Amino acid sequence: MTLEQMKKKVLALIEEIDTSVSTDFTNDPDIKAKMPYVINQVMYELARIKKIPAHKSITVDTDVKDTYDYSDIDGTNEIYQLSNVTGIEYELLAQGTEIKFLENGTAEIEYFKYPIRIDETTANTYTFEISADVLEIMPYGVAADLLKSDISNAYGNIYATRYEQLKQQLDIRYNTGFCEIGEGI
Repeated sequence: MTLEQMKKKVLALIEEIDTSVSTDFTNDPDIKAKMPYVINQVMYELARIKKIPAHKSITVDTDVKDTYDYSDIDGTNEIYQLSNVTGIEYELLAQGTEIKFLENGTAEIEYFKYPIRIDETTANTYTFEISADVLEIMPYGVAADLLKSDISNAYGNIYATRYEQLKQQLDIRYNTGFCEIGEGI
């Protein structure tokens, strides 16, 4: 899903969409100004619930460098959490935010990352990195935050309640595992 599709989905949900407005899709200046920041906030919240998996192979030469922090691994410091390191001996430092490699070789690093940030300069062609099930929940969270200060009606609370219900039903697994049964009775 693109940022444009998300904006349209949210604006249609809150009945503020105007497709004659070329890039913002609304005539409401407050919603227009808040939209990218609220989308980013809700996206980050959901990315911490259903994490975005990533993988990187790095060649380690302990004579040159033996300790790597998050920015050394993915180049952006957007790693949320390390998942698994294989290939060479290592130990975790700084409460798991740095890896000290104990030998040379290729390290296979699996981790969870934050999505690319969205702000007022982000193009509508931006493609979300979060999974499809999370993208279906996200418009309710965005709608709730956009309307939470609107005291003339309770739409913000309605969308917030629905968002919380949908988050509770979210399956955080990417796979269900497997079991192989060999020979036996």
